[in-house]
This record gives sequence, structure tokens and C-alpha cells, in this order.
Amino acid sequence: MNQVYLNGEFLPAEQAKISPMDRGFLFGDGVYEVIPSYNGKMVGFEPHINRLNNGLKELKIQLSTQLQDWRTLCEKLLSLNSSGNLGIYIQVSRGADTKRSHAYPQGISPTVFAFTFEIPAAPVADINNARTAKVITTTDRRWQRCHIKSTSLLGNVMHYQQGVEHSANETLLFDQSDYLTEASSSNVFIVKNRHIVTPPLSTALLPGITRQLILDILRMHSEYRVSEAQISKTDVLNADEVWLTSSSKELMPVIQVDDTLINSGIPGEIWQQAQALYSKHKFDY
Repeated sequence: MNQVYLNGEFLPAEQAKISPMDRGFLFGDGVYEVIPSYNGKMVGFEPHINRLNNGLKELKIQLSTQLQDWRTLCEKLLSLNSSGNLGIYIQVSRGADTKRSHAYPQGISPTVFAFTFEIPAAPVADINNARTAKVITTTDRRWQRCHIKSTSLLGNVMHYQQGVEHSANETLLFDQSDYLTEASSSNVFIVKNRHIVTPPLSTALLPGITRQLILDILRMHSEYRVSEAQISKTDVLNADEVWLTSSSKELMPVIQVDDTLINSGIPGEIWQQAQALYSKHKFDY
């Protein structure tokens, strides 16, 4: 029976109850994180918690939980749920009020909920056995504060569903000027002439933790030129390699964008080297 955490208590998932008046349910008024772990070892724990705290600050949700408190909570959840390859989902909403009102209410306590779920084994840097993706492209129609990892994910869900309906694994999103922002549930990198590029951070995309770790690791441990710069749709379609990155995907090579094959439909050698470096150094964070 899966054990979860809810407002200071560890209990079976079936016993966890949250009020229907909770603003996370009524408004999506909250933030969340997903921290990957492999055999009890978490990846990017502190950067994930820092991003959670940044989101809480943006939403003016006050929570006194400290970094070590979060670590203790996550480690106990892992131990209660048999470790293995698990994602740790943490959600903090503003809490439950007695009435539904758009304005932030005063005097209510945040709702803190966390649980674990199985994730695939860590990707292996093997061109012949890589998990690959086919993607479609569309105009980004989400809100203008995508840097907040909000539980209000309807825009992302609708874009992801576009991919599903076209038998694709993901949907790449482009702004009104046809510049890449991100994908519906991933950040995006391209490679051209051995130059690795990802869009710069802005309110149009999530500051992905895997994105951050990859940039740090490549800049420290590789000889490749790595940049944050605007990427046009033409750049994507003419790229030597395209990658999706997220906590669960790590680095996933894209082999087709719309009707265009990338690198003749096979993962690239630079992806292989980058994934190997990420696998080696991801537990340093």
C-alpha cells in the first residue's frame, strides 16, 4: 500500500483526504515539483526545492519548511515506498478556505502533499537502445508566467494532447515570432555544427532543473560550445540533433519533427556523449 505525506502525517494513499474547498482544487492555486530518485539517491534535490520556494514566493504562499525538512520528508517517503526508481511528487497549495473567492484569503494554512511513483530506469547512453521521440510543432498558447511551476497545467495538457492525437511523443511550442519556447512537458536543446543551444530563460518557459544540470555539466566536463539563445523553427528543422530534457526523460533524442527526420532518424553522437556525462555527474547536485 503506497504511503503518502499530507500536512505533517505519513499515511496510506487511500486515507489521504483534502477538502474540496482547497484552492489547489478550485483554482490550481499552488506549485509542485517532481524529484527523480534511483535506488534512494535523489537527483537535483536542492535545485528542485529552490525552484519550489521561488514559486511559493511568486504566489505569496508562506511556508516555513526548510531545506533539511524537505530532505527528511523525501527520504522517509522513499524508505516507506521501497526505494527503487521513484519520482517524488511534492505539491503545495494555498490551502482550504470557507468560501470560493479569487482574492488570496488570509489566515489559512497551505496544504502540503507528497507521494512517490515509479519512473523508468535511467536512460543509457547507447545509440542502438535509446528511448527516442517523435514530435509535432505548434504555436504556444499558454499563459505568460510559464516560469512558475504551477499546478494550473491546462495549457500544457492541451498541447501535450495535440501530440497524442498525432501519434507523437511531445509537442514543441513556438511563440508568435516562430521562436522555440519549450515543449509541453520538457525543455528543448538543439545541436548544430557541434554547438549545443537551448532557449534562454524567460517567463515563456520553465527553468527546468534537468536543463540547468545539463548546462552545468556540459560547461564543466565537455569541450562543446554551449549557449542559451533564440532558436527559430527553421533552426530546429535543420538541426543535427534535437533533445528533450526533463527529470523523467533526462536527455531524450528526437528523431522526427513534424515530417522532418533529424539525423536520418537515429540518435546523435553528441547526445550519446552528453547523456553519458549526465549519467556520471547527475548525483553531484
